[in-house]
Amino acid sequence: MKRVLIFLICILSLSCTKKIKKNEAFNSDVKVESKKVIGFSIDTLAIERWQRDLDVFTSKVREMDAEVIVQNAGNSIDEQNRQLMYLAERNVDVLVVLPKNAVSFADTISKIRAKGIPVISYDRLMLNCDIDLYITINSEKVGELMAQGTIARKPGNSWFCFLGPEEDFNMTLIKNGIDKAIKDSKVQINHLYYTNGWDYDLAFQEMSRLIADNRIPDAIICGNDAVASSVIQAVKQFYRGKHICICGQDADIAACQNIIQKDQDFTVYKPISKLAELTAEYAVNLANGKTISELDIKDTINNGSRDIPVVWLEPQIVDESNMDKVIIESGFHSHNEVYRTN
Repeated sequence: MKRVLIFLICILSLSCTKKIKKNEAFNSDVKVESKKVIGFSIDTLAIERWQRDLDVFTSKVREMDAEVIVQNAGNSIDEQNRQLMYLAERNVDVLVVLPKNAVSFADTISKIRAKGIPVISYDRLMLNCDIDLYITINSEKVGELMAQGTIARKPGNSWFCFLGPEEDFNMTLIKNGIDKAIKDSKVQINHLYYTNGWDYDLAFQEMSRLIADNRIPDAIICGNDAVASSVIQAVKQFYRGKHICICGQDADIAACQNIIQKDQDFTVYKPISKLAELTAEYAVNLANGKTISELDIKDTINNGSRDIPVVWLEPQIVDESNMDKVIIESGFHSHNEVYRTN
């Protein structure tokens, strides 16, 4: 009898264990709410400002309790297309794209949109793509400020433009802004150069060639501060002792130093931190199920596919007179970085 009782107790114990294991298995199958994931595809991190954008963006996304998967295409269109598809296969909730150029991603973006993944075009507009949102600094205004700031310094009427790659749509907008600002003046753009692939050595070589041919402008508008630095290097090396009015954009640390040292006249500062933070907010909101209409974006731009909702942020000129207020007090660069003595 005692043995029978022990046997029955064992059977009951095994039965309870099986029920517990079954319940544990059932509970483990219940989907746990996971964090939203934002994919960020960037064409290159070789440019100083893109690392800053990425750092601010990533920090803000994580502050909003989401995660980021970053892919750096190393300045390759083919690689960026591959990485975009990789991010789509990872089932990111939203995709933010800083494209290598404007026109090489339509097919890839179409496949990604077919998976129901919202796409934000960051700083550079992708053309002929059904994207959800474009957020950027107003590049046409950047071009206007460059031209207006140069005119205000009265350097003369013979200007050169050393822009970035022609396929970068921001360069089209900047050139439109320059043309708009000089249309009623006597200024002539006597040389227009597009720096292929943002290869700054090419800008240096082209400026060196022009100086060797004795083609010296009164002013040079550059597509960004890194191009301006290359142009300045050529001027200092082959046209010593002569000042040419030079400007760029981005307020890179080297540009701010060049301005203090009077090698560069001014730069156009863009609220990069605000741009990156705002993009992060839009991306996480979309990932959490908000629609574009709920984000209350009023402006649009036609990218060849349709009218795309666009958020414009405003740039401003920075020179020696407002360097401390705009750059240093905002924490964009430190006083020691800008005013280094070595």
